[in-house]
Parts: sequence; C-alpha cells; structure tokens
Amino acid sequence: MLEHSPTVRTLVPPIPPVTVNPDEVWVFGYGSIIWRPDFAFTEQRVGFVRGWKRRFYQGSTDHRGVPGKPGRVATLLPEKDTHCWGVAFRLDKQEAQKVIAALDKREQTGYERYWEPFQCRDGRIINVLVYVAASDNPHYLGPDSVAGMATQIATSHGFSGPNTEYLLRLAESLRHMNLHDDHVFDLERAVRNLLSVEHVA
Repeated sequence: MLEHSPTVRTLVPPIPPVTVNPDEVWVFGYGSIIWRPDFAFTEQRVGFVRGWKRRFYQGSTDHRGVPGKPGRVATLLPEKDTHCWGVAFRLDKQEAQKVIAALDKREQTGYERYWEPFQCRDGRIINVLVYVAASDNPHYLGPDSVAGMATQIATSHGFSGPNTEYLLRLAESLRHMNLHDDHVFDLERAVRNLLSVEHVA
C-alpha cells in the first residue's frame, strides 16, 4: 500500500505497479490531465503544489511527436519559493488501482511518481500523486529559447494529435480557471504568432 506524509516529499518508484489505498487517492494534473483526464474521478479541486514550476522541457516521441522529431510537453522542475497551479482529481475508489496503472502507461516515457502536499483554493491540504519527468531520462529535452520551443511545438505531431493542441488547450484551461503561468502563456503567444504567419502564407 502506498503510504504518504503531508509534509515530506516522497519518491514513489514507477515500477513495479503500486497498491493504493482507494479511500482517498488524488492525482495532480498540471498538463494534459487538466483538460483530458481520461479516468473516472469523483471530485476535482483547483490548487497548487509548492516548490515546483511547470516547464515544457520533456520530449514526447509518442503522444505529441515521433522518434527523431519529438514534441514538447510539460513537466515540473524543483525550485524554492515557487509553486505550480493545477487541478487535483480524486479517483473513484473502485477504479483507483486501474487508473494508476493506466497513468503509469500514459506517463511511461521518463516520468516518476511523487507524493506532494497540495493546497486547495479553500486552504485545505491534501496529498496528491504527481508525475514528474526526471532530467536524466532519455526523452528529456531541457530548456531552449521561447522561439525555439514554439517552433518545435508548432511543427510536431503524435498519435494523440498536434503538439499545438496540448499547449493551447492547457493555456485556455489555465485562463478559464483565472490562473497565470508566464512560461505557458509566453509559449502560447509565440505559437499563435507562428500559426498566424503560416496561415497568411
């Protein structure tokens, strides 16, 4: 059974599959899970995890790109005195084990699991399962200029669809929740400019 503390960051090894306590399992969405969870949940809350920032530094050679031409998707980077807003989803207790297994498969290209304390907008603190791409995984791309990342996103496509969809729907979802993320919105602006120029041409 997964055990977790509300105050200690705990790395949960990605394999073998975990056994979870189905009474209250929450998953933190900060990328595509926000707008496409693809799993049963009974409750969702907007809030943030401390000590992390969202960055489009992880390569995708399946969902949003292909081998040799990876797309860029979000991961979290540790950084003091910052936080990342997103959505916590409470899993249906009958489906929790199956959902975790499916998420392990969905996030299999370099992501690791962590338990993190999550502060809801109403002040409540809950523990959430977070998937974070390790910087030493083979698909990790790391930083680039906004222009460079935007060009890569605008020209990448995988079996889940265009990389632009991932970015633009994330930006729209954050905006809908009255949340701001400079990194996401800077990339969104640059990608929309590229798409506008492409459309005119």
